[in-house]
Amino acid sequence: MRPSAVRLLNILVPVKRAVDYGVKIRVNPQQTGIDLNVKHSMNPFDEIAVEEAVRIRERLKDSVKSIKAVTIGPPKSIETLRTALAMGADSSIHVEIPEGSPSPEPLAVAKTLQALIKKQEGGVDIVILGKQSIDDDLGMTGQMLAGLLGWSQATFASKVDIDVAKKEVLVTREIDGGGEEIRCSLPLIITTDLRLNEPRYASLPNIMKAKKKPVEKLTPADLGMDYTPLYETLKVTEPPQRVGGGKVENVDELITKLKDAGIAAV
Repeated sequence: MRPSAVRLLNILVPVKRAVDYGVKIRVNPQQTGIDLNVKHSMNPFDEIAVEEAVRIRERLKDSVKSIKAVTIGPPKSIETLRTALAMGADSSIHVEIPEGSPSPEPLAVAKTLQALIKKQEGGVDIVILGKQSIDDDLGMTGQMLAGLLGWSQATFASKVDIDVAKKEVLVTREIDGGGEEIRCSLPLIITTDLRLNEPRYASLPNIMKAKKKPVEKLTPADLGMDYTPLYETLKVTEPPQRVGGGKVENVDELITKLKDAGIAAV
């Protein structure tokens, strides 16, 4: 039997609706950003985060009390939450912003998550989120959230082992040239790397069940948040077209061409 002193874990998983990774990105005609009138899906690193939360519950059996997904986005972001619920999350929160609004910047997202965590009955023990989103590739939110809360953090996680009794987590994280093991105390922020797991496909029965799971609707004002951007994007352009290479007959011709291009010393 589980000792009564051991607290059940509550896991929060932030997820983001992003342009699908299979879409070829194009700049919009106004050059203010990319064309968003394309297929969207859950940010792949966030899929890994949801999968890991579900696997933690499967490994620890009845030591996990709840898995809650949260997203900040327009009305269509509800589909991203439904995917998380179909994968195994128990409930979700949708902080809804108007359609066409720019995505909140990482600091605003971190402050929103901080406010949500403070509002959760029973508290939050672990936050698992993707190390970055594939649209802006900033990779800041997890670290900022840990700083705001004063919690332990383990970024770029490729393996997670939790000792519920000791309230400790052993995380293997990706670093240049290998892996690093760090031991963290709860509560904890974890950001996921690609090697952590392979997300499951949501089955049709679970997709149907997800429609009945609770989704709490909030607005930024409910949390005292202001998503006015702190920086302005002046212009977005596509990179210049790559020019094809050419062949040379011998080394002397190569050196001549390099000199003409100003690459080789005369």
